Amino acid sequence: MLRISLSAQPYEGVWGDNALVAFETEGAVIHYSGDYPLRRIQQAARQLQSQGVIAASLEGEGWSYERQWAFYCGFATTKARVEIKWASIDEDELELLNARRRSADWVRQVVNATPEDMYPQRLADDAISFLNSIAAEHITHELVVGDELAQAGWVGTYNVGRASSRPPVMLTLDYNPTGDENAPVAACLVGKGITFDSGGYSIKSSAGMVTMKCDMGGAATVTAALGYAIEQGLRQRVKLILCCAENMIAGNAYKLGDVLTYKNGQTVEIVNTDAEGRLVLADGLIAASETKAALIIDAATLTGAAMMAVGTDYNALFGLDKALLLKAQELSDLVNEPAWPLPLEKWHQSNCPSYYADTANSRSQKGGGMGGASNAAAFLSRFVDTDTSRWIHFDLASCFRDSADSRWSAGATGLGVANIAALLL
Repeated sequence: MLRISLSAQPYEGVWGDNALVAFETEGAVIHYSGDYPLRRIQQAARQLQSQGVIAASLEGEGWSYERQWAFYCGFATTKARVEIKWASIDEDELELLNARRRSADWVRQVVNATPEDMYPQRLADDAISFLNSIAAEHITHELVVGDELAQAGWVGTYNVGRASSRPPVMLTLDYNPTGDENAPVAACLVGKGITFDSGGYSIKSSAGMVTMKCDMGGAATVTAALGYAIEQGLRQRVKLILCCAENMIAGNAYKLGDVLTYKNGQTVEIVNTDAEGRLVLADGLIAASETKAALIIDAATLTGAAMMAVGTDYNALFGLDKALLLKAQELSDLVNEPAWPLPLEKWHQSNCPSYYADTANSRSQKGGGMGGASNAAAFLSRFVDTDTSRWIHFDLASCFRDSADSRWSAGATGLGVANIAALLL
């Protein structure tokens, strides 16, 4: 186990003034002086891991909670489980680090799994198992599977997933620590759980499809966020709704030109079968609104347009409640998971018109045309009762890396988990 200490002073030696890591007889020293020290610590951890270090002991002074977590983000890797010994800090902070790691590791486990192994029923089952491992005595759940979805009126999840040999699933999980079955629902979490996205008949290229096991990142993120919030002492009733499906191609697949009629009466023309995430989330948002929850949070790897707007270091935030957007952004800074609001107004709902339905699910242009992320969020807003519930949408631009970079290994990052947990708390 490599001993690693911190230094706020620039390195002075053979590797140059900007060296992040220096090796000494006692171990390695990270020099984090300069702009963005947390990023430098994460880069140093990534550098050590890429050199073959898989066990680290953080020692000496300066290892605050935030610096230790930054180290772990860079140290975690796709192919191996790393071992880390946290520095001596306050016992509460130590528990918080371990809880945050458990949630982030679970996200990595399920998002990085192959699409053969992580299918709709498996995703739902794993979410139940993960949360039961934290608070089984306060949790109940209901699963609606396959043709039962159509019978129950969950037309988005059913139609997106009906072409797969592995049926779509809608999970509703109830965390109720109050012991009162009539207790109000304080919040609902809704997650997009597309375990593989071929694009359907609007088929993706190979390059665009190869990482589409990550398209259930929203479902994984909200599940982990609930777990992390529970471990921090969440005592209010929260419901989790995961809309899980494989978007595949077959003779019985949903088609361009189809019109779906949702439970809230909204009709939707399909003009792009690769804009499927918003179709399944619409079911989840209707179900969330039925609970009369004071707060509804949804999360999804929804649009490439959000990634074009904010890059892969930020998640994009959308909502009609400006105060809630500001609060979410403030909390993102607090937990070092950058997020940034993008435009959303009611009039964005008219940006995907249809001659045959209340709205289309996109525009028949590459990437959904200009303002694609805002238009997708506006589509979702049609299915939320904003008179009863405050609502915020996370477009998770930073939750997955197609390839490794100077701070992250390839795969899931876990960014968004702590931000959503903080909103719950």
